[in-house]
Amino acid sequence: MVRAYAQDGGHRDFGFGDLPVSGEIQAGFAAAFAKRVAPGQGLTSMSPMIGSFRAIVRFAQHLSMVTHPPIRMRDIAPVHIDGYRMSLMIGTAGQELGILKQTLRRADGISDELAGKLKERNPRRADRAVAKCSYSRDELRRIADAARSDLRAATVRIRGNRELLRQFRAGDVAPQQLRRCQLLDWVDRHGDVPRRVSGDGKEVVREWVTHNFGRTDDVVCWLHLSTKECLAAAILLTAMTGQNPSVILGTPAAHHRADGHTGATATAIVSAVKPRRGSRAHMSIALSEVPDWISVPENPGELSTRDRLHTPFGVYVLLNELTARTREMIDTDRLLVRWASKAGSTIQGQPRSGRSFRPLTANAQQIQQWAAQHDLIADSPRPDAEPSRLHLTLELIRLTYLELHQKPVAHTEQTLATDYLARNRGNLREYQRVVAAALTEEVAKARTRSVMATLSAAQIEAARIDPESIAALHGVNARTLERMIGGRLDTVLAACADNTNSPHSPAGQPCRASFMLCLECPCARALPRHLPVQVLVHDRLTARRSEMTPLRWTQRFARPHAQLSDLLAQHDSAVIATARAAVTDAERDLVSRFLSRELDLR
Repeated sequence: MVRAYAQDGGHRDFGFGDLPVSGEIQAGFAAAFAKRVAPGQGLTSMSPMIGSFRAIVRFAQHLSMVTHPPIRMRDIAPVHIDGYRMSLMIGTAGQELGILKQTLRRADGISDELAGKLKERNPRRADRAVAKCSYSRDELRRIADAARSDLRAATVRIRGNRELLRQFRAGDVAPQQLRRCQLLDWVDRHGDVPRRVSGDGKEVVREWVTHNFGRTDDVVCWLHLSTKECLAAAILLTAMTGQNPSVILGTPAAHHRADGHTGATATAIVSAVKPRRGSRAHMSIALSEVPDWISVPENPGELSTRDRLHTPFGVYVLLNELTARTREMIDTDRLLVRWASKAGSTIQGQPRSGRSFRPLTANAQQIQQWAAQHDLIADSPRPDAEPSRLHLTLELIRLTYLELHQKPVAHTEQTLATDYLARNRGNLREYQRVVAAALTEEVAKARTRSVMATLSAAQIEAARIDPESIAALHGVNARTLERMIGGRLDTVLAACADNTNSPHSPAGQPCRASFMLCLECPCARALPRHLPVQVLVHDRLTARRSEMTPLRWTQRFARPHAQLSDLLAQHDSAVIATARAAVTDAERDLVSRFLSRELDLR
C-alpha cells in the first residue's frame, strides 16, 4: 500500500496487493510508484497520480495474460512493453505508454534490456497534429443555457426544501407535510435516508421512504446538488472564466471580498492552484462584474435570484450557498461538492462506498453523459446535413473562451498564441476575417495621419550657420531647435518640440501620453540619432507577431508598426542596416522598458 499526498493537502492510499502478478512484482511496482509520487518528482495533484496507478494496473493485467507470466522484476522483458503498447487504443497509446514508462524507470531489479527499452522515444500521438475545434458562439450559448437550466432548477428545489425545513423546526407546517418534513430533517442531520438492517445483514432503505418519496438519490438531493447539477456548475464556471478544468474543480469556497461590501462592483478573490505552472502554481482568481445588490451575507437566503447565473461572481455566490451544508457534512472547503449515488471509476485496491458526499471529479464520460441528457446538438456544416450530437469537453469550452476573449488565462500570451489558438480551427475563417478587417482599419489610421516630421543630417548642419531659417522651416524657434539638436528634448523615438501643447493633454499641461504616440504627434521631430532606436522598435514589433495572437498584435501594434515602416521607408537599405548595427546596449534596455510600458505614466 502506498499513500500519496497531493499539493493541496489531500491524500490517497493505492493498494498493489490485488494486482494479478507475483508478490515480488507487486512489491516492485509499489516501490517504483512510491518514488514516482514522491515530492519533487513532478506529480503535484491527485489526478496524474491516479493515472500513473491505473497504468500500472493495466500493465499488470497484461502481464497476467501472456503465455509465460514473469515471476521476478528482472523477468519483465521489452517484448512485454511492446505487447502492452499493442493492447492500447491507437489514439492514446503514446500517452499511456509514456505514463507507464515514467514509473517503471524508477523500479529496482529490472534487466538492462528493459531499462534500455524504457528510454526509447514514445510513439507519436495520432491526434497530436490534429487541430482542435472550438465551439461556435451558438454552440457555447446552448451549453451555457443548459448549465444555467440545471442550476436554476437546483436552486428552486434546495431553497424551497430549506424553507420547508425551517418552518418544520419552527413548528409551523401543515399536517400533510409532516412526514416529508421529518424525512427532510433526517437527511439534513445524517446525510442519508433512514435505513434498517435486513435479515442477511445488509443495510436497506426503509420501505415507507421508497413507497412515499421515491429513490434515495432524489430524496437526498432535496437538500444537496446532484452530480449532474455539479457538472453543470463546473461547465458554467469554465465557460465564464476560461480557467483550466483542474482549477475549476479545485475552486475553494473560502474567498475574500475585494470590494469590501462597499457597494462597488462585487468581487470575490479566490485562491487556486495550477500545478503545471511550477513555482507560480498558486494564484488568485477574481470573480466579479456583477450588480451591487449581490452579496454573501451570513444568511444566504437573503440573496436575490435575479440573473446571477450570467456572471462569474453570481455563479460562485450561488454555489457557495447551495453547497454550504454539503461542505459542512464532509468537512471540506471545495466549492464543487455533490451527492454521489454510485462510486466513480473503480480503482483496484480502493474500497469505496457506493453512496456519499464527495468533491466533484469530472471525467470525459460524465461530461458526455451530461451533454446527451440535454440533447446538445452541434452546428450543422450545411443546411441539409443530419444533426449530430455535440462532443463536449471542459478543455474545448476553455479553448472557446480563449478564442472569444483573445487574452491569456493563467498562462503567457505566447502560450495562448502558439499552444492554444494556433491549433484551433473552430472558427478559423471567421477569425481571419476579423483580423484582416482590424489590420486594414489600423493601417488606414496610420496612413491618414501624417508621418512624423524629420530633420536630415544636412538640415542639422545648416542649422549651425542659419538656425533661424531651419527653425522656421520646422515651426519652432531657434532656442527650441538648439535644444532638440543637443538632445535635451528627446523622448524615445523622437524629440518633442512643445511638451506643454500636446494634442493628447490639456493645453498648458505636460504631455502624459505614451511615447508610442509620438509617431503621429505634430510636436515630434525625428533626428538621425533616433534612427537606431526606431529600427530596433520596428524589429521588436515585428518579432512580437509570433508571440501574440494575431488579433491582439493587430489591435496593439499594427498602427505604430505601419507608421514606423513609413518612417524607415525614407531611408535606403544600407542606412537602415548601418543603424541596426549601431544599436547600443543602453538603447536595447531603453526599448525593452518602453515596450513593456515601464515608461508610461499610470
